[in-house]
Amino acid sequence: MRSLTATACVAAMSAAVLLLSGCSDPRGLRVVGPAVSPSPPAGPAEVTEPVYVSDAARRPLQRPASFVLVGSVSLTGLRWTSWGDATAEATGGLSGAWCRPECGRQPYPVKVTLSGLLKEERQNRPAFYSRATLVSDRLPPEKAAELGRVSLHTPEF
Repeated sequence: MRSLTATACVAAMSAAVLLLSGCSDPRGLRVVGPAVSPSPPAGPAEVTEPVYVSDAARRPLQRPASFVLVGSVSLTGLRWTSWGDATAEATGGLSGAWCRPECGRQPYPVKVTLSGLLKEERQNRPAFYSRATLVSDRLPPEKAAELGRVSLHTPEF
């Protein structure tokens, strides 16, 4: 004789099999309506490499607030409006031994543009800006010409 529990279990399993088998179409699965198109991923489509500028000591920096560009050219109080694209732009102060004592107390206002982005062929490697352009209406003509296109230190790729 079967117990009441065993009979109930067999009945429940039979009902489940009937319910599940009744949900399928013997001709196969039918899809009705338009297909769902995938949505574009959120955020940037591509992961970009980090971008750096090297200071006079060849240290890699990202969006530096201040640094020695070359020799006796110091940039301070930099506020970057762009970074990581083909060019980076900032405003800040410019000073050095060549303009003292005047710029020692109050750095000359300057616009800094970094360009010449160099990337290594392999992915996930940092990129470096290779040129700087400094523009200030306080610079003497010979210094303005010198700082109009400064070559920066970059690693060997």
